[in-house]
Amino acid sequence: MTENDAHLDPAERQMAFLFALRQRGVMDKRVLEAMEKVDRGAFVKGLFSERAYEDMPLPIACGQTISQPSVVGLMTQALKVEPRHKVLEVGTGSGYQAAVLSHLARRVYTVDRHKRLVAEAQEIFDALGLTNITAFAADGSRGLPEQAPFDRILVTAAAEDPPGPLLAELKTGGIMVVPVGQSDTVQTLIKVTRTETGFDYDELRPVRFVPLIEGMGQD
Repeated sequence: MTENDAHLDPAERQMAFLFALRQRGVMDKRVLEAMEKVDRGAFVKGLFSERAYEDMPLPIACGQTISQPSVVGLMTQALKVEPRHKVLEVGTGSGYQAAVLSHLARRVYTVDRHKRLVAEAQEIFDALGLTNITAFAADGSRGLPEQAPFDRILVTAAAEDPPGPLLAELKTGGIMVVPVGQSDTVQTLIKVTRTETGFDYDELRPVRFVPLIEGMGQD
């Protein structure tokens, strides 16, 4: 989707948005339907609101970003969320990814180290009537042990290795999608599947995310 598409009427803009997702490899019907239901514009404020429908990451509060829609779509597609699943998202950010997941899963738990981001995302979830999302201000590198185990875990910040506490909170047969690599270089999106005997790792694509940081944010 281009800058010019921002001036289309809502129906045309939606068609252009979905076309851009398909062009970049988001083909799963349920994922596309979920992304059609969630208006990214609701999660982008201020100066960048006009660019909400472009396929690009945008800055949000607390030095974080809202991921580009195609990456949200590809990560969600790789997660293979089913309607009965309980999902953990590490890195709430704007709340956009959790909102997409809420249309695919039974329950979404999302955590962020920045209290401000969690509060702002919760306001949007409430306004959109997304009652199956629970948002917490917490150290996401530790996951959410009191709600574990999870069918699916999605990490929206880069770790040097898949975090041990998160691997431990994954059900057998569960899938975690996580960017892995140094924060100042291109990272690799990894799909981890927990088996009866350990973990299988698949490399998906190069990505670039903010780093996964331990502890709470100063905000």
